[in-house]
Amino acid sequence: MGRYILKRLLQLVPVLLGISLLVFAFLHLIPGDPALVLLGDRANPDQVAALRERMGLNEPLPLQYLSFLGSLLRFDLGESIFTGIPIWDEIRLRWPATFELSVSAMLIALLLGIPAGVIAAVRKNSLIDNLTMSGSLIGVSMPVYWLGLLLVYLFAVNLQWLPPSGRIGIEAGYNFEPITGFFIFDALVQGNFAALKNILAHLLLPAITLSTIPLAILARITRSAMLEVLSQDYIRTARAKGLLELFVIGKHALKNAMLPVVTIVGLEFGTLLGGAILTETIFSWPGIGKWIYEGILQRDYPVVQGGVVFVALVFVLVNLIVDISYAFLDPRIQYK
Repeated sequence: MGRYILKRLLQLVPVLLGISLLVFAFLHLIPGDPALVLLGDRANPDQVAALRERMGLNEPLPLQYLSFLGSLLRFDLGESIFTGIPIWDEIRLRWPATFELSVSAMLIALLLGIPAGVIAAVRKNSLIDNLTMSGSLIGVSMPVYWLGLLLVYLFAVNLQWLPPSGRIGIEAGYNFEPITGFFIFDALVQGNFAALKNILAHLLLPAITLSTIPLAILARITRSAMLEVLSQDYIRTARAKGLLELFVIGKHALKNAMLPVVTIVGLEFGTLLGGAILTETIFSWPGIGKWIYEGILQRDYPVVQGGVVFVALVFVLVNLIVDISYAFLDPRIQYK
C-alpha cells in the first residue's frame, strides 16, 4: 500500500506540469492585456509598455512559462496583479468557503441520492422507480445557473425565507469573529448559535443548487449498481435462508454495490472542491470558483494559474483517497 501511494504521488508531478502548461497556454490565448486592464483605456502607450516591462509580459512566452514553472517548483504561486496579495494567502482566505459549500452539497447528494437509488432498484419498474429516474434525468439536465436564479427568486425575493447571497448577514456579524475561516466550525466553537443559524440560512440555497447534479448522478449509479448486485446468486441464497429483506439489502447488497458509487462521489466531490464558478457567482459566495472567475475577467494571470493548479492538486488528491478506499470496501482488491 505504501509503495502504491508513493507511486501515485510521484504521478502528480507530470499531471501538474501538464495542467500548468495548458492553463498558461489557454490563458495567453484569451484576448486582452493585463496592463491595459489595470491602467484603463485612457492610459498612454508609454505607461502600458512600462507596466508590461515591470510585470514581465514583454518576455517571450517560453521564458514566461519557465519563470512560472520555477516559481511553482518552489511552491510560490506569485501575487495577484491587481491586489498584490500573495496567491497562497488568497487561497487560504477563500478555501474554507468553498470547502463548506462543497461538503454541504455533497452531504445533501449522499443523503438523498443513495437512498433514492436503492429504493428505485428494490422497486424496479414501479412508480417510485420511474419517478426517481425521471427526477434524476431532470436534475442532470437542469442548468445550474437557471436553478440558482429560480431558487433566489422564489425563496429569497418572493417568499423572503432565505437570504439571496453571501455567507453571513450583517446583523449576525456583530458578535461573530471568524477564527479559522470555516464559519460553521467557528460559530459552534464560540457557542454563537444566532450566527450559526444565519450562516446555515445563507448556505442552504447555494448548497441545494450545487447538489443537484451530484444527487442525480448518484441516484442513477446507485440504482444500476444495486440492480447488478441483486441479481447475484449470493443474494438469492441469503433470501432463501430467510434473512430479513432489510438485512439482505443493507449488509449484502449495498456494501458490494458501493465501489462505483464511491468512484462517482470522489469525482464529484473533487469537482466541487475546485470551486463551482456559476453557483458561487450567482450567490456571491466568496470561494475559489468565484475568485478564479474574477481573475479571468481581469486577466490576472497569477490568480488563474495558481488557482487552477491548486484545484488540480485537490482533485487528484481526492481521487487518490478514493482509490485507497477501494481496498477497505473490497478485500479482494490489493495494491502493488
